[in-house]
Amino acid sequence: MTEAPRTSDRPAPALPAFAAFYRAVNADPECQRHRRGRRDPFPWQAKLADRLAGGGAWPAVGIPTGLGKTACLDVAVWWLASQAHRKPAERTAPTRIWWVVNRRLLVDSTSEHAEEIARALCDPGKHGLAGQEAEDVAAVAARLRCLSADPDPNAKPLEVIRLRGGIPSRTPTDPSQPAVVLCTLPMYGSRLLFRGYGSTRKLRPADAAMAGADSLVLLDEAHLAPHLRALLPALADCTPRVQSILPHARSRPTVVTLTATGDERHTVDLDDDDKANPVVRQRLDAAKPVTLRIETGDVAQRLAEATLELIKDASSPAACIVFANTPDTARKTFERLKKRVAGGSAELLLLTGRSREREAERIRARILHPADGMESRRDATAARQRHLIVVATQTLEVGADVDAEYLVTEACGVRALTQRLGRLNRLGRHPHARAVYVHLPPATRSRGSKRTDVDSDEWPVYGSEPLRVLERLEAGRRSQGTETVNLSPRHVAEILGAPGDDPGRAPEVLPGLLWEWTKTTTPPPDEAPVEPYFSGIAGPEYAVSLIWRAHVPDDGEQLWPRAGDREAVDVPIHEVRDPFGDEEDLRRLSSDGVTIERISPDELRPGDTVVVPSDRGLLDEFGWNPAAASPVVDASLGKHGLPLDETALRRLCNVSVGHLLDTALGVADDDEDVDPTERAEAVEQILAAVADAPAPTGWSEDEWQTFAKGLRPPVVAARNEVPRLLVADPAAEPRSDELDETSLAKTAVDLDLHCQAVGSRARLIAERIGLPEDLVKVVERAGRLHDVGKADRRFQRWLDPEGARNGKAAKSNMPRHQWNTARIAAGWPRGGRHEELSARLVLRWLEQSPAWDEQDLLVHLVISHHGKGRPLVPPPPVADGTREVVSAVVEGATITAPADLSIVDWNQPARFRRLNDRFGPWGLALLEAIVVRADHAVSAGADSRLVEVR
Repeated sequence: MTEAPRTSDRPAPALPAFAAFYRAVNADPECQRHRRGRRDPFPWQAKLADRLAGGGAWPAVGIPTGLGKTACLDVAVWWLASQAHRKPAERTAPTRIWWVVNRRLLVDSTSEHAEEIARALCDPGKHGLAGQEAEDVAAVAARLRCLSADPDPNAKPLEVIRLRGGIPSRTPTDPSQPAVVLCTLPMYGSRLLFRGYGSTRKLRPADAAMAGADSLVLLDEAHLAPHLRALLPALADCTPRVQSILPHARSRPTVVTLTATGDERHTVDLDDDDKANPVVRQRLDAAKPVTLRIETGDVAQRLAEATLELIKDASSPAACIVFANTPDTARKTFERLKKRVAGGSAELLLLTGRSREREAERIRARILHPADGMESRRDATAARQRHLIVVATQTLEVGADVDAEYLVTEACGVRALTQRLGRLNRLGRHPHARAVYVHLPPATRSRGSKRTDVDSDEWPVYGSEPLRVLERLEAGRRSQGTETVNLSPRHVAEILGAPGDDPGRAPEVLPGLLWEWTKTTTPPPDEAPVEPYFSGIAGPEYAVSLIWRAHVPDDGEQLWPRAGDREAVDVPIHEVRDPFGDEEDLRRLSSDGVTIERISPDELRPGDTVVVPSDRGLLDEFGWNPAAASPVVDASLGKHGLPLDETALRRLCNVSVGHLLDTALGVADDDEDVDPTERAEAVEQILAAVADAPAPTGWSEDEWQTFAKGLRPPVVAARNEVPRLLVADPAAEPRSDELDETSLAKTAVDLDLHCQAVGSRARLIAERIGLPEDLVKVVERAGRLHDVGKADRRFQRWLDPEGARNGKAAKSNMPRHQWNTARIAAGWPRGGRHEELSARLVLRWLEQSPAWDEQDLLVHLVISHHGKGRPLVPPPPVADGTREVVSAVVEGATITAPADLSIVDWNQPARFRRLNDRFGPWGLALLEAIVVRADHAVSAGADSRLVEVR
């Protein structure tokens, strides 16, 4: 261990060697699951860490599957920690580590490994570490904490975020927080281009900054993302003369290609030291004999037949994966196997990537079950009770650390076959392992009685490449002189040869397009979609997100609770349109993320979120299924309570309480108010009826009773939302959306205290990431001034209707359902933005302080601290017309400005353009993100810790 220097204000403890850190956070897969052995890094992993520690750049990594590419995460985390002692402006290791794959992974071993590293860093003792190992991990954790602006000594050293779908997802807390973000190619690419799937409109700039600056992007199976790799340098060409606000190495994303099937020259590959390693040698020579079957007819039927023959010959219950090329083929294969597997002799699972997290968790638990699953760490000597057969699409090809004894695969391309074989006898522990390759020429394929409508030389997904794969497999079998062809990792590239897939074309990105995408507040109509620029013209499969709800709001009403990524399924648009036909309307979330709009299926756009009635079906225990008719569990209920709507209650549990609802909601036939006692009695009767109802389809009896008995009065109702009975105190349910002011908190907050704390936090973030001192001063001042517009009399009355506070308030602790009523009583216009008034006051102050530098930037950071002002705020102008003024003390001077929120700052678009030209799209977005995330952190309760900082 080497002694490390100190940072300017935090000590950085000595850094352990990479091998010591790696051993501490990695269990030995050769050990039984509950005997926590440790393992050394492979030689190539240690050499990569040494290269980076010595100042070298990240190379391309070309390592066969099963030989530790996931350890690039370990290397990246350790490398970041290794630079904690440097001055921030000298650090070359990016703060965020993105792990990007080209498809959704339901069995994502990389994500699990990242979480395991984070848990070990957070508490080595709970991770089973002691002695020197615990000290080594604690040292790395302390060094990572030195990089973060969070002053809490017990703060998370490493944040791990998994972006699941195309609706609001958790994002990094602030630009200085070390983080690992795991996502798909569209999730990263759309964020990079300011149209993030899962980003609310106001967070798109901050999310773009997190993707486009200070980020290390590890592209897993990078051959699947050629267009993204080409896009990044093209974006740099669009902004050639911008002022870099970070050290050059961190000003743009650092992209690293990882692949087991690449055909490019790699700097890091297995060398003689690796091949001499006994574990590497065992995996390289793992037996993978493949039988070829050239068939005709129904591909799903042939895959099922090959699977049944394999397991029939098995000497004991075994694990088998069946790979199909499309979700449709996978489901048909699964259904055929269900009909033919005798009794309980096998457990059958279907994995297509079109599942909600609720269903995916249950499938994942079965696949990774320590006794009967197929995780690579499973004890290979343990006897199974029955066969495990998993029918899967490409979602199991990459990122899944599973180890099957048998494998059946539909004809595919070189890269896909190599990846699929990586799940067979992965660790070389199954000498009896076997695989079957089922080849059906396209002209002979059929689905039931219907032949597929494809060209005779083209396969779905893989084009003509399967024909070349078949030729090479037959040639390999002849050269080996056997009935099967051995495709062990040592020989697979030699036999299959170079991949022949064609990535197709992508459109050229131009500066004018990029400029339009930066306009996140007012996106231009009919703007260019971002998907082709990172997925290619032919590549993107345009998808929408579906969520199932018992209560579906009508046109113009708001969705509550807000859509969450764990309840969503991403489905191609054409597959969504088919079951709804031309007549059935859909309910889509508008661009504000909360308001419902009624549309026809033809009006669907990529990235849309559609709310589906829970009794409409279309989803089963294995995911999206247009033929499914059973009700679907509303995954939002357990946390957010019961919607008091007659249709919703009928859909949910077939309870008819319409006669009680009006009373419970205080609705009477005449003008008289409903007696409070009668309302309370009606609520109790509704609760009793729900608790007495049988558990709905998809709910276990325990789940249902826990939910039903956890519901509590009172009825909570907010404007344009369905009334509810909550399972939690409504005061603890603050929310943020495009239509409110984000000024609710668990406790009321003083305005001056809040602004001071945000300024201090913004300065800390800026210093930690290495901004120049002049820009540090600007973001600090922007933080101190961002909320001065809340001094408006009407706004203060809104936050504090009773006038109970001595000073001005920044946040209110009123219940959320009272928020809109208080706004109307205060006279604050709907849609009015306090940041407009804040910027107006700052402009007036700058007129009195002409010597202040960076005036454009200061005003923009104030006006954009809720993600607006790109380029206007608010659009359209708010109906106001007040003659009042707003007055606040700015840097010791009393400043006054008009309070009329209908006045538009028409200089803001030009200001926004000048700043984009100067700092570049991602540089400006990063400066905004510092203030935005500082505000979020302080609003979450950090005020008391931050006011005294610096």
